[in-house]
Amino acid sequence: MSIITIVGSGMMGSAMSVPAADNGHQIRLVGTPLDREIIASVQKNRYHPRLDFTLPEAVQAYQIEQLQEVLPGSDLLIGGISSFGIKWFEEQVLPLLPDRLPVLLVTKGLEAQPDGNLLPFPLAIGSRLAQPRPLHAIGGPCTSYELIRRQHTAVAFCGSDLELLQWQRKLLATEYYHVRCTTDVKGLECAVALKNAYALAVTMAVGMTERQHGIDCPEFYNPAAALFGQSVREMGRLIRLLGGQPDCISYAAGDLYVTVYGGRTRKLGRLLGRGLSFQEAKKELADVTLESVAIVSSTAQALRQQAASGRVRLEDYPLLMMLDAIINHQAEVQVPWDRFGE
Repeated sequence: MSIITIVGSGMMGSAMSVPAADNGHQIRLVGTPLDREIIASVQKNRYHPRLDFTLPEAVQAYQIEQLQEVLPGSDLLIGGISSFGIKWFEEQVLPLLPDRLPVLLVTKGLEAQPDGNLLPFPLAIGSRLAQPRPLHAIGGPCTSYELIRRQHTAVAFCGSDLELLQWQRKLLATEYYHVRCTTDVKGLECAVALKNAYALAVTMAVGMTERQHGIDCPEFYNPAAALFGQSVREMGRLIRLLGGQPDCISYAAGDLYVTVYGGRTRKLGRLLGRGLSFQEAKKELADVTLESVAIVSSTAQALRQQAASGRVRLEDYPLLMMLDAIINHQAEVQVPWDRFGE
């Protein structure tokens, strides 16, 4: 048995306790400053209100002020925060950890660099650490509400230390949580971050159909399929541009598929497709974390910088630039159908 500490009691961070518990480990679930009500509920009866699920008996819950008390004896720390909390995690949590405690992030995101490049969070954070530490990440098609119900999924753990990744795989892999390991951090992390942006584009097709035929009308599949295909094309280009290996497109496509069919990004895409402005849609989704918006903005910003120096052509990314125009420049939804496949 190992001791696994999870910082961040949101949906995916908490869901990771299920395969960990099924493998016989002890789990210490520590909430962020925004998770106080969740932690209080889990402490009372192990019920997680956002997941609508009772967590395994092996889970013990703690408020953030107790973090330093629960770190001793931990074998692995899972970072279960969203991309909006990654700076807090880097500045407030990482400095408290024992030097050799491995960290496995569920957080997906890309950080824009001053030169116009994009780095996935493990590499960006790792470049700033005063003392090097094992900093790995999870990527692949996995939703929290299916993971807690032990539905089959196939993900990858990525990092520079393959032996340590294999050890983490043994800790967490189960008969339903299938894990492979890769040292292609750029490829995997770029793939699973970009899917959030492109899922927004694909789900706009649902909203556009509802705008034309009415909400709850029969769903049409051709428009969404066309947007899905263009999304995969652009994600493949971006993965190569950012230094990843081409086979990581499989994780991008799989993660895109599962994101299109549920969650916060689908809600936003449908509202935009129905004709709401981004500000109107954002108001309807108050208190909802919109990681897709952050990915669109940081990626488009980086591409514009690279295009200015002649390193890329914005014409190769018509779908992403459409999303940027909608989110950051108050544009209406106008799908550039005739520019796909160029």
